[in-house]
Amino acid sequence: MLKDIPRQKVEDLAIAIIPPAESSEDDLWDVMIINLHEARIQSVMVTAKGYGEITGEKKETATFRYFIEEVAALAIEKIEPIQPAVFELTNEYWVSFSLDGHLFDKKYIFVKGSISPENFTPIPFLNRKGILIR
Repeated sequence: MLKDIPRQKVEDLAIAIIPPAESSEDDLWDVMIINLHEARIQSVMVTAKGYGEITGEKKETATFRYFIEEVAALAIEKIEPIQPAVFELTNEYWVSFSLDGHLFDKKYIFVKGSISPENFTPIPFLNRKGILIR
């Protein structure tokens, strides 16, 4: 039964949204997955979508699915580029992966308005700043 399935807590995995090194308002930002584990993660599946309201009108982006075969230990991989126009929406990334023979999943939500310079923090493995959710 469902109660008999062990619930694995996701730790040491993060999603970051990083502005381009040389920025202008129309440049695409990068969405990255950061593996902070001492071991590689495998079969990484990421579902990405945006939703919310802009000027009182409901908006929703297409749902995108990405597969990354492996993210090395203590490494970072790009998931997708993201347009600054969708920062007015809630952006959701649902990540599933395998680690040490166990399946894990976690939802990372960047709420409307959270992707802005005043929320920047240093991004592990890069000498840059961006938005990070662990």
